[in-house]
Amino acid sequence: MQQLINALGGPAGIAAMARELGVDQTMVEKGAAALLPAVLGGFKQQAATQPDGLAGLVGMLGKMGGGGLLDSVLGSEPTPVEQGNAVLGQIFGSKDVSRTVAQQAAGQTGIGADLLKKMLPMVAMAAAGFMAKQAAASPAGNGGGGLLGSVVSALTGGGQQGGGGLGAIASLIDMDGDGNPLDDIMRLVNR
Repeated sequence: MQQLINALGGPAGIAAMARELGVDQTMVEKGAAALLPAVLGGFKQQAATQPDGLAGLVGMLGKMGGGGLLDSVLGSEPTPVEQGNAVLGQIFGSKDVSRTVAQQAAGQTGIGADLLKKMLPMVAMAAAGFMAKQAAASPAGNGGGGLLGSVVSALTGGGQQGGGGLGAIASLIDMDGDGNPLDDIMRLVNR
């Protein structure tokens, strides 16, 4: 759970989203845990289509606002969700995929799909901004691969020991129960 909280800007990110959405922090954590694997899967898919791979993804995130995306979620002003929707458009390609992700998360969590649809662009912005900040802070030549690589590793089984952290989050979106949520995420992304 700590990786999830960190990827969304730490406790301040969870608190900011909860305050803006008018719900408690536990609901934001639960909703974000169901949404984040699809968002990260979308980032992975986007990195695979970039000529420069992960460096291309980091460059794309930079053009969309970079670390400022996270700052916008954390700020005291209302989150400019149009930026989050732009991120979702880049990684999912269609509003239908975003709706499907929210509906799937609603079925898994019991949280209303309408609330999850409002949360999804905020989660996308926070995760994109966090990744951009981590990439900017990483050694030259890394291109963000360390962060995304470790996140993707956790989502595809490399970090599932003990069922905690991202491994537990990943299990939430493993729709076909094969132990690998990435195929399910990619099926959503490619609809």
